[in-house]
Amino acid sequence: MLVATEATRTFTLKENGQDVVLTDPNPSFSPEAVLNFYANTYPALTTAKIQGPDWNNDKLEYKFTTTLGTKG
Repeated sequence: MLVATEATRTFTLKENGQDVVLTDPNPSFSPEAVLNFYANTYPALTTAKIQGPDWNNDKLEYKFTTTLGTKG
């Protein structure tokens, strides 16, 4: 028998060289809504781009990337 389950989503961002894993605040939120949800806590997200999703270990992984503070 085949059972369908909803995929778990994870969101990560790099802050001070460390990967920060953010929990999914609401599975019905779009990735953009999740980005906006966390932007008050992590100001760098106001200029971030969304990469993904990538499928990894039965999870959809999204990465929030920003060039804030990057020289060059």
